[in-house]
Amino acid sequence: MRYSVFVPRLYNLCRSFGFKAGQMMPSRAFCSDESQGFPIILITKHFGAFPFNHGRAGGIVATGRHGPHAHHGEDMVIIQASHVGYDPATESFGSYCRLQTTDQTMSTTCGKVGMVLSWYLEEYAFAQQNVFLGREGGLYTITIDNQLLDDRREEGLMLDLRKLLKMEDGEPILLRTQSTSRVFMVAETLRAHLPNVVWPAEGERLAIGQDLMSELFTFRRAISEDGEGVDVLESNLIHSMPWIVRAKSPILMAAQVSSQAEFDRTYRSIIKEKAYQGKRLLFISCMNIDISPKQGQLFPLTKCVPWAAYVQQSDGDSQIYEQAALMKLLNEQSSDNPDQIDLEEAIQQMIDAPGIAVADGC
Repeated sequence: MRYSVFVPRLYNLCRSFGFKAGQMMPSRAFCSDESQGFPIILITKHFGAFPFNHGRAGGIVATGRHGPHAHHGEDMVIIQASHVGYDPATESFGSYCRLQTTDQTMSTTCGKVGMVLSWYLEEYAFAQQNVFLGREGGLYTITIDNQLLDDRREEGLMLDLRKLLKMEDGEPILLRTQSTSRVFMVAETLRAHLPNVVWPAEGERLAIGQDLMSELFTFRRAISEDGEGVDVLESNLIHSMPWIVRAKSPILMAAQVSSQAEFDRTYRSIIKEKAYQGKRLLFISCMNIDISPKQGQLFPLTKCVPWAAYVQQSDGDSQIYEQAALMKLLNEQSSDNPDQIDLEEAIQQMIDAPGIAVADGC
């Protein structure tokens, strides 16, 4: 749903759980991209407070900030969202028009997710072009580049050779060794797994390409640290990467997976956080879809795809709402918020307020 509908419905949902107007302290765990500004403005408008910043690049929740957040209000609201761009002209995900660039460049969004994905996509592309299906002397064969056969590598795409190669006494049947690759008999289970593959003619070979299915490989990666420790985003994604790199839109699937992983990870940190005990709290994970602004628009048409929510009452009673139940609850709420503030009026009040001299404390 549009953010202009989602946020007032979320506010009214909080009120239905007993959260008090004027005492809610919202917090957002969004990516730092400028495309996330409009949702923040709407959160401010409807909750009556500028949201606390719980976010790191990629929409990762800074769980170490729970304590400070808890001290800023009585009823706590945390909105987490990964985000992905959408170009309606091409009906494709992953790009966003940057209005502040000279030529209004279409670039990757989310840039953090795109950066993490790039290495895995390159590894997968290499494997697609360096595993070959063939036929020799009536035998079905598979030729694999030596790099992909080296299981001593600290990182890279790791093939599940048990699913690719025909085995005898636990060892693959090697037909011959070449300068940079080896030729094996192909596993019958692989042929059964790829029933629609047109195998090359005798003496020819064909790169496996898109037929290198997710079940046939994993990734090994020494995940680096960012400025706040181990890269949580990459940790969220690595086990799903064989499916992400094969998705129609890898960046869309990565944003979805990350939001799901962040809900699980953050939920477990919330229930252990002593500062949240005795408080009402609603935590919701979503995926934001940033639709590039049209000519004359300043902000994107941002849509929200809710995933799950955790609601905690001050007496400790709590419940998790899965996506279907959460959407039902949100759709039952009014998109009219009688408590929303007039941002222009609030800003004008501050402009018109008498000045206050700040004493020199140096």
